[in-house]
Amino acid sequence: MNKHFLNKRLAHQLGFAGLVPFVLMALACWIVGADVVPSFVTAQQVFSIVILSFLGGIHWGATMVSGELSAEQTKRALGWSVVPTMIACLGTMFGAFDLAVLIAGFLGSYQVDKRLYKWYKLADWFIRLRFILTCVVVAALLITMVAANTRG
Repeated sequence: MNKHFLNKRLAHQLGFAGLVPFVLMALACWIVGADVVPSFVTAQQVFSIVILSFLGGIHWGATMVSGELSAEQTKRALGWSVVPTMIACLGTMFGAFDLAVLIAGFLGSYQVDKRLYKWYKLADWFIRLRFILTCVVVAALLITMVAANTRG
């Protein structure tokens, strides 16, 4: 089997599997009793922090294995690689706006990925997958945020 095909297939499978907690927690916020909504909101926030940090790690790893980046590109990519984690940490400091900060982090991370993925010579399917995953994550976080502010 072609390694590129295997990477693409596995990345899609794992990426879509990673959406399950986002979607389930968003739905749970509307299904469970109002008294437990804050628990699901917190769980959604924690999972978002982990995944947003992971998105920065993609750049760290890609920079480490890429032998063709200039010194300036390397500095920018490694510098960016820690920003999603910082944004994720900020997503714990704004109370009612925590999820909004995380949404901004996911949207910003996608925008940077859209610009940098070519530096690492990643296949075009990577950024298409990132777009789909980002859309679902942002929708799930919006649904959770609405539930938190109306039911929680």
